[in-house]
Amino acid sequence: QVQLVESGGGLVQAGGSLKLSCAASGRTFSSYTMGWFRQAPGKEREFVAAITWSGGTTYYADSVKGRFTIFRDNAKNTVYLQMNSLKPEDTAVYYCVARYGQFGGTRAGDYPYWGQGTQVTVSS
Repeated sequence: QVQLVESGGGLVQAGGSLKLSCAASGRTFSSYTMGWFRQAPGKEREFVAAITWSGGTTYYADSVKGRFTIFRDNAKNTVYLQMNSLKPEDTAVYYCVARYGQFGGTRAGDYPYWGQGTQVTVSS
């Protein structure tokens, strides 16, 4: 079992940056693939990024590639999402997710553990 708590959301102007953090409980954090999803009003949850347990491999949605960076610090049980060059269409609730073991895909159902989410609003 792992519990996830996100922080770092807020309001930012287009072109700005935000850094989300996700603190995980549990002693086996380093065994989990971690990721981020987002959900905009009236839309389905969509995959944003994921990182393998070792941090050696990362995955990104095409819509954020080159702008967002996912990284983790296993010593701190924390995964981060650095978001640069933000656009109004990045406005959403961002969820931290976890999956024990290897990367399993980009579907919401691939990740059994979810945080409660943090709001990111990008103004134009």
